[in-house]
Amino acid sequence: MVALPESLSVRNAETESSELAESPNLSAVLLELPAFETIYAAHFRGVWRTLHRLGVARSHLDDAAQDVCVVVYRRLAEFDGRSLRGWLYAIAVRVASDYRRRPWHRRSVPLTEGVVDSAPDPGQASELGESVRLLHELLAELPDEQRVVFVLGELEQLTAPEIAKALSLNLNTVYSRQRVARARFEAALARRRGRKGGV
Repeated sequence: MVALPESLSVRNAETESSELAESPNLSAVLLELPAFETIYAAHFRGVWRTLHRLGVARSHLDDAAQDVCVVVYRRLAEFDGRSLRGWLYAIAVRVASDYRRRPWHRRSVPLTEGVVDSAPDPGQASELGESVRLLHELLAELPDEQRVVFVLGELEQLTAPEIAKALSLNLNTVYSRQRVARARFEAALARRRGRKGGV
């Protein structure tokens, strides 16, 4: 596990085919699926945060999160019931990738605001905001394929098998990317801390 800065330790589904809708196996699966509203309430903040960590510009975060919700709503009946978080994050990864490829996206977006839920005093809020900025700057230094597995594993706490399934990757590829991403992240963090210590 990567040592992050201390302050960061932190149904309604329609089927297109009436034959499928009448299938007893599918009916049983549909009854067990969580309602869209429940998924939204439980996971929206995590999806929004993950999109931000995956490089979606702050000005487009709400739109990107909405795009994830639209995909989830439309494809909820296709969910296989195994790992809801893995499925949601796989969708978020694809949406983030799409947003990063758009012509108006700039690779290094300066973060002027931290993602702060609530803090007892302005000093703590400022410190947390600075830590969030640092995290996003360090994440931006990782190549996209490493950034994705790092965010999903280290920050969102998905297991390597969940990441492999969500991203349709070989498990060894996930482990390899995680290892390289951790090393790069820790080296970049050490460089930043060294610069601050030397000033």
